[in-house]
Amino acid sequence: MLGRLNHVALAVPNLAAATAAYRDTLGAQLSEPQALPEHGVTVVFVDVGNAKIELLEPLGDASPIAAFLAKNPSGGMHHVCYEVDDILATRDQLKASGARVLGDGNPKIGAHGKPVLFLHPKDFFGTLVELEQA
Repeated sequence: MLGRLNHVALAVPNLAAATAAYRDTLGAQLSEPQALPEHGVTVVFVDVGNAKIELLEPLGDASPIAAFLAKNPSGGMHHVCYEVDDILATRDQLKASGARVLGDGNPKIGAHGKPVLFLHPKDFFGTLVELEQA
């Protein structure tokens, strides 16, 4: 069912400061910032070769990242994203096994232009899981 790890997402209180730290201190290659209003975030991807680090900043006060940062003001790991071959078949199999899909259960288009779903962290040992169709 699961494919490769696509990215690990880090919620950050200041995207400009986080991108500067990754670029200037760690020498990372970064994407341009991308606003995703449907998800309530602005993202920058850090290329680490075999996967990516996604830096997330809230886009507006209603952003789920704003709520995360209210509890974790310095930021922190927000979710892990795994690739799947068929997101709808995977969703149906997970739901049949009792896993909870967040939202209305229908995929949204994510930062890579591909369908994504999120799974409830209580079903995966406290970790929010994102699935992205490969």
